[in-house]
Amino acid sequence: MSLNRREMLHLGAAGAGGLLLSSAGSSQILPASTFAAPAAPPTPPRAAFATPTAPIGINPLLFEKAKAALDSRSWIHHRDFIGVVDFGVGSADARFHVVHLPSGHVESFRVAHGSGSDRRHTGFLDHFSNRPGSEATSNGAYTTAETYHGKYGLSMKVNGLDWTNNNAMSRAIVIHNAWYAEPEMVDIHGKLGRSQGCFAFSRKDQWNVMQRLGGGRLIYADKLA
Repeated sequence: MSLNRREMLHLGAAGAGGLLLSSAGSSQILPASTFAAPAAPPTPPRAAFATPTAPIGINPLLFEKAKAALDSRSWIHHRDFIGVVDFGVGSADARFHVVHLPSGHVESFRVAHGSGSDRRHTGFLDHFSNRPGSEATSNGAYTTAETYHGKYGLSMKVNGLDWTNNNAMSRAIVIHNAWYAEPEMVDIHGKLGRSQGCFAFSRKDQWNVMQRLGGGRLIYADKLA
């Protein structure tokens, strides 16, 4: 059978219409999920704490080092408070900073340094040492440990976590109060007295520090300038 051009065009149009109807019909039986909009990406978890930058009054680089020390130790359970100790500041000033990371709130306290770190008793730390018998302050990351009653009453042990302070426990480096760390020392002498390497506070300040940093929380101590 032969078809002229007009008949062929007519049949072609009819075939195309059939294909369109077939395609439309098949779309009605596809599952609705085929045409569903792509799911929105999951919402990223909120940061654990809202203190991305150093609070006012704390050396920004020192704060970053303290946060890095905490972030690199996921096994530290209590992460709400940290202690940041700036031994680049003299003992007459409040240089032991307790930071509440969720809010960025800071409380600052005076703290004594070791006599071996300031032999001339200038009020400024000039070097660190981890050596037993040095009576010097050590730098690095610490965690608080158990409390006990000793020479200065209620005190708190600390664990040194770095090679620069890992003798802290054997050297009996602790948090304690001392008469030479009371505010009157600054009023009279313009500086605090010196410890044997311990973090020595006034009686009132020691209580506040232990209340906030007990339970294995992190303390980071260093001198950057």
